[in-house]
Amino acid sequence: MSEPPSGQHRNDIYGDLEAKPSGDVVPAATVVLVRDAASGADAGTEVLMLRKSSKIAFGGMWVFPGGRIDEDDRVPDSDSEAAARRAAVREAYEEASVVVSPESLVWFAHWSPPPSTKRRFATWFFAAGVAPRSGDGGTSSPEVTVDGGEILEHEWISPAVALERHAAGEIDLAPPTWVTLYHLSRYRPTDELLAHLGDLEPTVYETHVSERSDGVRVAMWRGDAGYDDWNADAAGERHRLVMARGGFTFEHAETDY
Repeated sequence: MSEPPSGQHRNDIYGDLEAKPSGDVVPAATVVLVRDAASGADAGTEVLMLRKSSKIAFGGMWVFPGGRIDEDDRVPDSDSEAAARRAAVREAYEEASVVVSPESLVWFAHWSPPPSTKRRFATWFFAAGVAPRSGDGGTSSPEVTVDGGEILEHEWISPAVALERHAAGEIDLAPPTWVTLYHLSRYRPTDELLAHLGDLEPTVYETHVSERSDGVRVAMWRGDAGYDDWNADAAGERHRLVMARGGFTFEHAETDY
C-alpha cells in the first residue's frame, strides 16, 4: 500500500476529511467464516481471511469474503437483508469456493463510511460456522480455493494472531475488519461465538471521523461523546477506534459488548 500522509496510519481508509463526498454509497455484504481450530471444549476459533490484489478496492488488505450486492441478488417480494444474504453466500463461493446457506448466516453488524472515504461501501456483516479443522479423523473444513487474480492468497487464522500481525506491521486491515477481529478474539469456541452474536441486536456503525488536537485521527460511532459533533477531543463516553500511526486502539465501554 502507498504511504499515508505524515502521522496517519497506513490502514486509515477514510481519506481527506475536508474533501467533498466521493459519490454514491454502494451496498455490499461480507461473511465472516469461522471454525474451531481443533475439536474439544477448549478449541480456539479461526477465521478465514483473504488477501486482495493491489489492483482492486482495498487492494493488498486482508479481508473477509464479500463484495457489492448485485441486481441478481435482489428478487421480488424480498427485502434488503435477504439480498445481502444472497450476496454474502455468492461471494463466499466466488472468492473462496466455500458453500454456505443464507439461513445459516448470523447478521451482527452494518458498516457505513464517512463522506470523505474514496470508495464508499455500506456493508452488511454476517457470520457463519463451518466444520472444524480435522485433527482426529473427524469432519474436515471445506477446501478453500482462490483465483490468484483478485484474491492472491488465503489463511485460516486466529483473530488474536491477526491483530498481533497487524500491530507488528505484517498485514493490512481496514478499520471495520480490525474491529470485527477484535470482537471475535474475545469468544470461543465457535458455537458460543455464533450464539453470542445471534443474541445481540446488530451493531450499526455509521462512521464519523475527526482529528484530535494532537493530530491523531479517530473513527467514532454512536455512543461516543464526540460522535454527534464530530469532535474527537470531546470528554466522556467512548466508542471509537484511535488510528495512531503506531497502531490501532479500540476504546469502548465493556458493558456495550
